[in-house]
Formats: sequence, structure tokens, C-alpha cells
Amino acid sequence: MTHLAARPARRTSKGPRRPRGDVESSRHLIVAAAAREFAARGFAATTVDRIAAAARLNKAMIYYHFGSKAGLYAEILRDMFGAVGARVREVTASGAPPGQQIQRFVEAIATEAEARPHFPPIWFREIADGGAHLDPQTLREIAAVVGAVAGIVQAGVRDGEFQPVNPLLVHGGIVAPLLLFFASRPLRERIARAGIADAARFERADVVGHIQRVTLEVLRGGPAARPASPEPPAARREGRSRR
Repeated sequence: MTHLAARPARRTSKGPRRPRGDVESSRHLIVAAAAREFAARGFAATTVDRIAAAARLNKAMIYYHFGSKAGLYAEILRDMFGAVGARVREVTASGAPPGQQIQRFVEAIATEAEARPHFPPIWFREIADGGAHLDPQTLREIAAVVGAVAGIVQAGVRDGEFQPVNPLLVHGGIVAPLLLFFASRPLRERIARAGIADAARFERADVVGHIQRVTLEVLRGGPAARPASPEPPAARREGRSRR
């Protein structure tokens, strides 16, 4: 897991340099508060004033550390995807068979999403905004993760373990349900109180295991990989006549 590194304090002509401990502490408080605010409201609705109030710091400290709201948001995105990228590189460098690498990839995404509760809602909001706030560095990290999936799939095809499948479909089929699981916990608890008790009974291991099994079945050409045969027109007409 990667962590946001503290920048050294700046010297100014107006006073002594801030103690390094204070700089690290204020930076951490800002990032934690901003992550919560961006997750709850999105980029546009989150203000520097709100972040400063949540961090209990003067908003000048935000400009001191990050330069702007956009700079702070970019730092949070880079941390999110940098952490995912680091774990995925460990997976692909492991030398494990492609099937095991797919399982470990699923686990890597789950680990980073769980470690950062702000990750799923921020990413869903950014998707809804068309990725408008993704800087080149973050886009490179995302592309590298998708590229890693493509490499695993290609290795599995060469080994005869996998069928050819579009890596983007594989990536989306892993990431989307994992992030939805972590982001939807409050909603699932409300649904459970409304009468669907099973909505709140999913455990992390259940979801991770399910996604691992489904992904491998698709890649290995199992039933989940085969499209359903369209119903013959005569059967559709017969079915309508019975109604």
C-alpha cells in the first residue's frame, strides 16, 4: 500500500520553518478530511472551506500543501490508483500461473478499496463526471492496471488455460462489482431493514470468491462465457399465445 508522502516545510522570510511533525500532521488531516468530503459530495460540491472545517485547520494550509482544491483532489486520486498499481505489479511479477494471477488481482482490488473507504464513491462520481479531473499521471496508472489484466489474459491464452476475452470486459467485470459492494454497504443495510434481510449478509470473502470464480469461468470458456441462444421466433409466438 502506498501512502501520501509529506512534503518538507517551506522556508519563508516571515517566520521560522514549521516543525516537520506539524507539517506531516496537518497534511494527513487535510487528506483524510478531503477524501471524506469528496466521497460524500463529489469534486464540484466540495469547497476548500468545507475541507478546512472538517480538518479543523486554516484553509491557508490547504494551499500551502497542495496549491488548490484541484491539486488536493489529484493527490488523492494518485494515491488511490498508485496503491492499486503497486499491488497489481506485485501480482504480475509473481510468476504465478495466469489463473492464480487473476485471483490475486481480484484480491488486490478488494484490499485497496477496503483500505480506502473513500475510493469507491470517489471513483463512481468521477466516472459520472466522465473522468474530467483525471490528470495524465492518474490516467497512466489506470491504463497500466488494464494493461496488466490484458497481459494476464494473453498469458493464459498462450498457455491454453484461457479463451480469448476482451481484457476490458474482464477488468470491468472485476472492478465494478467489487467497488459496488464496498460503496453500497449503507444502502444494503437500509434494504435489509426494509425486509430483504439477505441484503446485509454479504461478507467480503463471499463477494471476492464469487468474482474470482465467475471471472475464471468466463476466461476458461465455461457456461458463463457462452451467450444464451436466442429463442426461436416460433417459440416466442407460442409463448405469447399462451398469455
